[in-house]
Amino acid sequence: MADDAAACTACGLSEGRTQVVFGDGSPDADVVFVGEAPGAREDEQGVPFVGRSGQLLDRLLAEELGVERADVYIANVVKCRPPDNRDPRPDEIAACRPWLARQLDLVDPTVIITLGNFASRLLLETATGITKLRGADYRYGDPPRHLVPTFHPAAALRGGAGVLADMRSDFGRARDLMAA
Repeated sequence: MADDAAACTACGLSEGRTQVVFGDGSPDADVVFVGEAPGAREDEQGVPFVGRSGQLLDRLLAEELGVERADVYIANVVKCRPPDNRDPRPDEIAACRPWLARQLDLVDPTVIITLGNFASRLLLETATGITKLRGADYRYGDPPRHLVPTFHPAAALRGGAGVLADMRSDFGRARDLMAA
């Protein structure tokens, strides 16, 4: 499937990419993280969350879930970097949505953790923002899975201790759901 995605030209993002950033991690993961879009470093390396946000995510995986990156699966709403790290447009999100749906079906996690507004709004099919969505878990998909929305790690890097504390709480919620 990643090879098929590497040849995708369904939207204009394909014109500016270095490579498709399809996903990374265990195909048998109990938890899948869904972010927004690749940044410059991800586009260069072909792996999601490799910059400062990825370092924070790795730390939270270890400290709050007791796992390493290789134990989870990480994907993004869109698979190609938007120019100048702009927000992905609705047509780009729609073009990539089948790839994400297939990833979630194949991995079949117990818990999906959405990182930020774009992933949370897409999967929950809502216009409500992450600040109001986080702090709860939702049912998603068929078969039903748990979906736990939280802030994007970049928000914690900008927003300080309060945002990071909220993320830790959300990761704890996900850990409890995985253990149930």
